[in-house]
Amino acid sequence: MNPSNHLRKYTLGAMLLGAAAGCAGRPQILPNSDASLRRSSAQFAADAAKRHPYKADAPRGGEIAARAQVGYMIDQLEVANLSDTDWDDVEVWVNKKYVIYIPKVEKGADRVKVINFRMLFDESGNSFPTDNTKTRIESVEVYKDGKMYDVTTKLAD
Repeated sequence: MNPSNHLRKYTLGAMLLGAAAGCAGRPQILPNSDASLRRSSAQFAADAAKRHPYKADAPRGGEIAARAQVGYMIDQLEVANLSDTDWDDVEVWVNKKYVIYIPKVEKGADRVKVINFRMLFDESGNSFPTDNTKTRIESVEVYKDGKMYDVTTKLAD
């Protein structure tokens, strides 16, 4: 075997091992493109516990200019703000049970927030199931400015 090929394989293996070790306690392997979503599972769970219970009594704002796309094969939800303004201090609720806080959701279809299922937590500290044979995403809502809004949701292509 060529020594440089052996070195490449060794380097690649070390990088993969390092990436896996570096993400211990993280809900995803690759860092999220949004720095505010680069937290540990424990941090997401603790934050979600503070946001429960679901705000059933919040005024309804109707359908918001947004879209959500569900990718069951990769266990992630993508949310895009299609309005004319950025959103601040947003809670994304899935099935009225699982929540994640996002400090800022920038406007624009190209400014997608990627939410791994293991970033969404219920009030008991359980993340959204990654075995999606029984639990599917039925609804996505955005809580902002004291109102709960419905988000149009579709399956990923």
